[in-house]
Amino acid sequence: NVALWHERDISHSSVERVIGPDSTILLDYMLNRLTNLITNLVVYPENMMANLAQSRGLVFSEGILLRLVRKGLSREESYALVQKAAFQALTGKKSFETILLQDKSILAHLKPSEIREAFDLAHTLRHVDEIFRRVFRSAD
Repeated sequence: NVALWHERDISHSSVERVIGPDSTILLDYMLNRLTNLITNLVVYPENMMANLAQSRGLVFSEGILLRLVRKGLSREESYALVQKAAFQALTGKKSFETILLQDKSILAHLKPSEIREAFDLAHTLRHVDEIFRRVFRSAD
């Protein structure tokens, strides 16, 4: 009893009978866990701000990189400039923002106001409310 190319054998039928129920049970379990996590989530804004401060501003490096690219530098050139300043911030005592504001190679492309804007948390998070509205809008 060898199945021909156009015939189907039943060697996988046990898997096929189990995979549907198992998948939906797993999905139900995952959704219940996620619902529980979100329902009981505790947010500590002070700790979040402390963690941001510990980074010495390195979390804003992407904004600087993108501004440099918009000014006409290649991504590679921008990355090299940002990386150099980031390593100085990691190994030294100055913040990333201070290093950038004192770096002539950065200031040749960005104004101090553009650098400061990249470090403005409110500017960085300006679209969050709209994103939440879109993602969590109620289904009518």
